[in-house]
Amino acid sequence: MSRPEGSYLESKRAEVVRELRRALGYLRESGPSQFQFWLLALVIGVGAGFAALLFRLGVEALQRWAYGTDNVNRLHSFAETLPWIWVLIIPTLGGLAVGLILHFFTDDGRVRTVPDVIEGAALYDGRVEARAGIASALASLITLGTGGSTGREGPVVHLASLISSWVSERIHASGMTGRDLMGCAVAAAVSASFNAPIAGALFALEVVLRHFAVHAFAPIVIASAAGTVINRLAFGDVTEFTLPGTSALEFYIELPAFLILGLVCGIVAAVMMRAIFMADDMASQTQARMGLPRWLRPAVTGLMLGVIAIWFPHIIGVGYETTSAALTGKLVLHEAVVFCVLKVVAVAITMAGRMGGGVFSPSLMVGALTGLAFGLIATSVFPEVSGAHTLYALAGMGAVAAAVLGAPISTTLIVFEMTGDWQTGLAVMVAVSMSTALSSRLVDRSFFLTQLERRGVHLAAGPQAYLLAMFRVASLMKPLGERECPEESELWQMVEAGIYVDTNATLENAMPVFEQSGAAFLPVLSLTGADNRPELWGALWHVDALKSYNRALVATAEEEHS
Repeated sequence: MSRPEGSYLESKRAEVVRELRRALGYLRESGPSQFQFWLLALVIGVGAGFAALLFRLGVEALQRWAYGTDNVNRLHSFAETLPWIWVLIIPTLGGLAVGLILHFFTDDGRVRTVPDVIEGAALYDGRVEARAGIASALASLITLGTGGSTGREGPVVHLASLISSWVSERIHASGMTGRDLMGCAVAAAVSASFNAPIAGALFALEVVLRHFAVHAFAPIVIASAAGTVINRLAFGDVTEFTLPGTSALEFYIELPAFLILGLVCGIVAAVMMRAIFMADDMASQTQARMGLPRWLRPAVTGLMLGVIAIWFPHIIGVGYETTSAALTGKLVLHEAVVFCVLKVVAVAITMAGRMGGGVFSPSLMVGALTGLAFGLIATSVFPEVSGAHTLYALAGMGAVAAAVLGAPISTTLIVFEMTGDWQTGLAVMVAVSMSTALSSRLVDRSFFLTQLERRGVHLAAGPQAYLLAMFRVASLMKPLGERECPEESELWQMVEAGIYVDTNATLENAMPVFEQSGAAFLPVLSLTGADNRPELWGALWHVDALKSYNRALVATAEEEHS
């Protein structure tokens, strides 16, 4: 028995030696390039961190100049002391400036934010458009500085993606590298904005890249840490919100209440998202019916916000003062309910008016107010088994924000990092899980993915759905005259039977025609108009379409599991 055992040991020893040699070879070949990539991630992280910091300081400087306050953290309290005419004029002039910027520097008058970054990562190899992106950042800065009721994370994320896109173009980065660099930029921007390094890294993976591949984790963490360092150099190691002490004794007894709170927050989040989409549709219809120039649409929006702010200045800007008041229990029940409703209305008006900004900070405010209102009711009904009602405000803040962003993991962590309260994690996680489970069934998974779905970009269903849109029929067809192309007469017969596809179409359009007709190939036409005869360019084979689609699926799977 000794000889077989000895042979076995020798074979295992040889296998270990081979693995060690393979590992050393990988270090020699890929180690330096890997280090260079991490160094590049650090540089992008620093650049994105400074971009986020400068954007935040720019918004605060504009708020101080426009409203004449020295403390932007108490902006709405100061606005209550201003003459009503100034509260009305400031957002109106801000909206006019936004409208002119977007009119001249974008092709559609639309602000670029997080959905465009997600689309760039999925469909455009980690690139976003530069000209419209810079204009959008300036428009968002003016919106937030003059009273627009949105948040700063959306424009900051897109601004950071401009940096990574520029680098990707300079180094001719592949799709996977471009996406990883975009993730680095996004992580650094979020970390620098909210002093939340863990959440920043996970936000980039969960929301933008939409996978947790190991190869992307290290550089994204490096960039996220760099963004956090920049934030702390400017503001110190402080949290965005300071919470009062909470009781842990009644906390576990209250878990069923947090489950119910999660469902309530899921409904509130869905109402908030649908209100934004409904307001956008109504505004577009009204604009078309009245013949209103697109550059005037944000100005009308600013006027509407100013009218609301005369009586309720709580809607102005990011809303951290009201959020802090909710988290510390300084609001009574009717104030929490009224401010919550008004914030939803103000956010819907701002975004429907094509002004700038994001939805994360507003969703934090709406969630904190929802949670506080729920907590005040719950603790009054069951006072003997209830803890602090501010616990419900904290859980509600995370639950609504997670449902809106479609990012339960990173949102849970960002709430912890923004408040410094890690002791109530179970309550927040319970509420977040219920809210995201409910709201994801009422919209297309999240606010961002629903926005893309409304534009005809189908990312919510995953790569198997959106990869088809990446392949143009013209790039895959066999031109007329080639050996693989069928006879022209046969193609024209299929055209007369209504079986064909346009040269400008993608596989997303072609595959249903293949399925319905059962044809092995489709004629490819150039449709120039009803009065002109269509021009025949070639044929698209079903097998070529399937091969291209399969290669794309394999490449995506390799990237997401590498």
